[in-house]
Amino acid sequence: MQNDVYDKDNATICPNCGNTDFINDYERAEVICKGCGLVLEENIIDQGPEWRAFDHEQRDKRTRVGAPTTYTIHDKGLTTMIDWKNKDSHGGAIPVNNVAQMYRLRKLQRKSRISGATERNLAFALTELDRNSSTLSLPRSVREDASTIYRDAVKNKLIRGRSIEGVVAASLYAACRRCKVPRTLDELAEVSRVTKKEIGRTYRFLARELNIKLPPTSPIDYVPRFASELGLSGEVQSRAIDIIEKAMEKELTSGKGPTGVAAAALYIASVLVGERKTQRDVADIAGVTEVTIRNRYKELTEQLEMGVTL
Repeated sequence: MQNDVYDKDNATICPNCGNTDFINDYERAEVICKGCGLVLEENIIDQGPEWRAFDHEQRDKRTRVGAPTTYTIHDKGLTTMIDWKNKDSHGGAIPVNNVAQMYRLRKLQRKSRISGATERNLAFALTELDRNSSTLSLPRSVREDASTIYRDAVKNKLIRGRSIEGVVAASLYAACRRCKVPRTLDELAEVSRVTKKEIGRTYRFLARELNIKLPPTSPIDYVPRFASELGLSGEVQSRAIDIIEKAMEKELTSGKGPTGVAAAALYIASVLVGERKTQRDVADIAGVTEVTIRNRYKELTEQLEMGVTL
């Protein structure tokens, strides 16, 4: 027999039948050959948890793990924070003469989390990104994507000579477009401390250097958010999307701002369904002027021959 001794660390072939498929039987703590049933190893170590669970709820209660890694924190959330409560591991109060020591430990621990200029840059930038995302009510997926874009910019040394706030806002804008949760440059300029012009310039720079290829924003992407803020029903949203799709087929949206087209389509759909909103209400939510809405809905109704009297 070519392999008459079973090496448990580098097991590839059964010494009895030459089979390469093994079964780990954790109930009997044995490794068994799937071909001939030969017990290849005894008393193996079970690498799973020491507890048992018989349903999903019990499993959730007994699982002991930390939070998942995240790119939205500079250290990816892997370090441990010393709690501000002066209590020991058993929940008891720490002696008064140790309170000063705990304060020094907390201070030292906070400093040790940030080592070097890059870590300090990331810590500030990701805090700013989280603030902007919270103000704009963006989902977690967009925050993670924006954090990844910012980290790529730092890795490729694209931050030098640019403000951190500008790169953060540009990363967030790119992530919004990539995740189909669009926000306008005006909205980002309102929550960040940089101008709309700087955000646009920085976004174009990042897109070129990081090879981020994004198609133009579709007016359809804005419809659900605008409709929700206006309190319109799902039927109005569906009619508005139908109008936009027909307009795109006839290339009526080319060269037009997507927010203006989305606002006009929603305005027309609200009239058709009987949930009419004023032009002022729609304009305020969409961030465009009433004149823009009037121009867009005239073009849509005339070119699509909708025969709607507004």
